[in-house]
Formats: sequence, structure tokens, C-alpha cells
Amino acid sequence: MGNCSCFGPSKAERTEADRVESKDAREKAAAAAQSRQEQFEKSAAGRAARAQMDAAKKQQFQSSGEPVLKWQMG
Repeated sequence: MGNCSCFGPSKAERTEADRVESKDAREKAAAAAQSRQEQFEKSAAGRAARAQMDAAKKQQFQSSGEPVLKWQMG
């Protein structure tokens, strides 16, 4: 009786419906994440984070080439 589709959708139909629902959920989650990212970038915290990352990159490339920690004998 479990194989009879007269009591509801077949296993293939349920699998397809689950796949479609999963795809829709992933699309909605991606859109929500994109929206949150855009809002963060527009916020003061987002601008501060961007400025901090840019300053860190600039400092890294402008180093004098000497190691930060130096070994001393004696």
C-alpha cells in the first residue's frame, strides 16, 4: 500500500516538490544575505570596517621590509 499513489503524491512527486522548495529557500536566503550586506556597507559600522581594512592593507604594503621581531644575541 505504500507504493500506491492513490492516497497522496508519489515519492517522485514529493522529491521534486522538496527540490523546488529547497531551491526557493536558497534563493530567498541569498537575496536576504545580499540585502543585509548592502545595508551593512551603507552603515557607519560598515564604512568604519572598510576603512580599517584599507588602512591595514596600506600599512602591510608600506612596511620597510624589516621583520617586526628581531633576534638579539647575548
